[in-house]
Amino acid sequence: MNLEPRGHYPDMVSGELGLLALGVLAGITNLAGVWSSILEYTSYYPLGSRDWQFYAFWGTGHLLNLSLLALGVLQFGTYGLPQLVRGGGFALVAIGSIIVFAATRDLGVEQTQGMDEGLRTDGLYRYTRNPQYVGYIPATAGYALLVDAPFVFPLCGFYLLWWFSFPLAEEPWLRERYGREYESYAERVPRFVGRRTLWLWLGRDYGGK
Repeated sequence: MNLEPRGHYPDMVSGELGLLALGVLAGITNLAGVWSSILEYTSYYPLGSRDWQFYAFWGTGHLLNLSLLALGVLQFGTYGLPQLVRGGGFALVAIGSIIVFAATRDLGVEQTQGMDEGLRTDGLYRYTRNPQYVGYIPATAGYALLVDAPFVFPLCGFYLLWWFSFPLAEEPWLRERYGREYESYAERVPRFVGRRTLWLWLGRDYGGK
């Protein structure tokens, strides 16, 4: 297996490097904002209303999306991964996308965009507190494997850091906003997935953590 990117024309390489730089900048910007909130230096995230933070957050997110999609097309299949691995990537994208779609339907568009529309504990939220992130994690990893593009891998890494970081910023806000209601929910349902997810899916009570 050849793990070195295949040859490109110099002007194409320059364009791809520019897209990579754009994606890295967007990824670092949002990640820094989220972690500044986790560490209580700022209130950048979670959003809650359509202010400058809302547009900064989604603007940088769209820039990273643009970079990922463009590089996925321009460098498609240039890393040399086996077809079996890429097929596994496709399966991860499909499974993750189905979970994200179902979770977005349960949550609604406004809450998906970060608006405060109440605490949701039904649908997929009965089994995990963050079903969208549970879907995005395999979908992101699968996209990197599927497109088989060298510059896509580090950008997908930023997204994975986002998915694991977002709940750390959201949970203090949720506790402050919903109090005991959220505490009870968090005690019952795991942050991502775990043994409690299986027991809840089976319709049983689980006393473990």
